[in-house]
Amino acid sequence: MIKRIKVLATVLALQCAGSLAWAQEAAENNSSGGSAGDVQRVISAGGSISEWLVAIGGEDKLVGVDTTSLHPASLQKLPSVGYQRQLAAEGVLTLQPQLSFGSAEMGPPPVLEQLRAAGVQIETLPVDANISAVSQTVRRMGQILQRSEQAEQVLDRFNQAMAEQQQQLKAVQGTAPRVVLVFSAGHGNPLTAGTNTVGDWLIKQSGGENLALHQGFKALSSESMLALNPQVIIVADRHNQGLAALESMLSSAPALRHTEAVLNKRVLAIDPTLLVGGLGPRIPAQVTQLMHAFYPQMQVAQQD
Repeated sequence: MIKRIKVLATVLALQCAGSLAWAQEAAENNSSGGSAGDVQRVISAGGSISEWLVAIGGEDKLVGVDTTSLHPASLQKLPSVGYQRQLAAEGVLTLQPQLSFGSAEMGPPPVLEQLRAAGVQIETLPVDANISAVSQTVRRMGQILQRSEQAEQVLDRFNQAMAEQQQQLKAVQGTAPRVVLVFSAGHGNPLTAGTNTVGDWLIKQSGGENLALHQGFKALSSESMLALNPQVIIVADRHNQGLAALESMLSSAPALRHTEAVLNKRVLAIDPTLLVGGLGPRIPAQVTQLMHAFYPQMQVAQQD
């Protein structure tokens, strides 16, 4: 019996030593800021953040992502750590990450404190809807993962695409179309994207006028939407695309059938994941699509 107890005690000691060694190694990485090239196990919580990480060549370091990280499709094969605002320390720690990227929405705070106590470096990145936030985020990830050169190349392509689009818009003749972007969940009044949202940024960057002047997302009644009478409606629906997204929106707000946008068949469906977590690398392609929808003459001129 005494011999068995000694054996059991030895096994437990070895297990504890292994756990402590991992925690100590993670803590050392944390204290060094992850800039020594030793970060090999990364968690990403935030769709656009995960996309940028892949864009700079860091996908091989990912061991888990949150439920908003759906692009590229290869990320969906990784273990999920849950929704970015509702992470669970136990689930994250089973993946033994050294570092977790996320935005200010990553949490809850007690969980982040548990992760820090276990030696996980928590890196909070800006995801505001502006180019400056994109630059800060991509450069910080590049620095930590020793992908600075790749980060600068990615940013150059992104900024060049944005600049070219703005030059194209300057050459367009015509009044900016009146636009609203609605996020439809299939029930109740759809949420409308106001100021300080990615939706608002997309509309303005593409040459449109956002009719929703409130801050953030807000549910507007059908009567209010009809009074705005948008010329273009952009629909972001979690469950539907194309005509199905339109029908879902109209079933929730049937008065919209009488708007100029619906009567003139100027309703566009976009991927709702583009609206989560700041501006990602797919944004230039989406801006081009919206520009051509807002100003059909642009597409005709390019074809000529």
